[in-house]
Amino acid sequence: MPLTFRFLTEDQVRQVLPASEFPALVDLMEETLAGFSAGLATQPVRTALPSGPPGQYLGIMPALLPAADALGAKLVSVVPSNPARGLSSHIGIVVLFDPDTGALRAVMDARYITEVRTAAVSAVSVRHMARPDASRLGIVGAGVQARSHLEVFAATRPLTSVRVWSPDPAEVALFVKDLSGRLRIEVRPAASAQEAVEAADLIVLATASERPVVRNEWVADGAHVVSVGACRPHQREMDPHLVARGRLVVDSRDAALVESGDIVMGMAEGLFEAGHIAGELGAVAAGKVAGRTGDGQVTIFKSLGLAVEDVAAAALAARRADERGLGLSLAL
Repeated sequence: MPLTFRFLTEDQVRQVLPASEFPALVDLMEETLAGFSAGLATQPVRTALPSGPPGQYLGIMPALLPAADALGAKLVSVVPSNPARGLSSHIGIVVLFDPDTGALRAVMDARYITEVRTAAVSAVSVRHMARPDASRLGIVGAGVQARSHLEVFAATRPLTSVRVWSPDPAEVALFVKDLSGRLRIEVRPAASAQEAVEAADLIVLATASERPVVRNEWVADGAHVVSVGACRPHQREMDPHLVARGRLVVDSRDAALVESGDIVMGMAEGLFEAGHIAGELGAVAAGKVAGRTGDGQVTIFKSLGLAVEDVAAAALAARRADERGLGLSLAL
């Protein structure tokens, strides 16, 4: 008897995880992270195999989620120079297996999965760590993750202003034109990273910088900072004094202490110790750790991205595709 599996292209994944599903995806990520932090999922720290210049690697990210009946892995190549070639910097697939038989269930494009699950996880941090009235969003970066964060935040929270800055003015102009029209929110370009963040109470950093792009003194008391770029030990987006100042929450403590340059380098410089990490976002979502302890407190969520997020989102996409008959059925 031949074993069959479903293959989904990026366009088909987009069809089953459209913008209308973003609130449900945020809920799914909250549930997934709570299970991860409670020890109900199995996931090793990702393997990052260097494949070229610094910052270029193949990431291997497996996870088992018994509660979701999901077993799988993401394989993703990260090549920062790809945009100059007209290619995405992140290219990969998610592979799903039957946890009982090991049979292949589905293979799908990972780019959009990564894009929306990262923003949905950030939205979980906003839900539990930002002030309830936070609505002024500042974004540093104008690439894929910057776009997805604005789209998911706009679908799950009222925003009164959005400012974006990137060192590429053409990229910012395209970002502003596209997102302002599509989301019907006034999105304005900022003249500098400082201008983008200094009046914001929600801040998204989505860069691949090796040096801080935001200084501590630019960030107002009470702001919530989401750092989703700089995911290797030699990269950092945040002024280390900002990291030391803020209440710091991570997606995975084990991963953060190995992979996050914002944390690893700050510790090496003696500005804080491992205990400065208040907890994991899953524990915050479960009510076991406070996300914020005062209105004037700066809160920081450092996101590295977890395999459980990819596998949970892919399992949802596969179920929706099964229901709609989308994708190509192939036999091994």
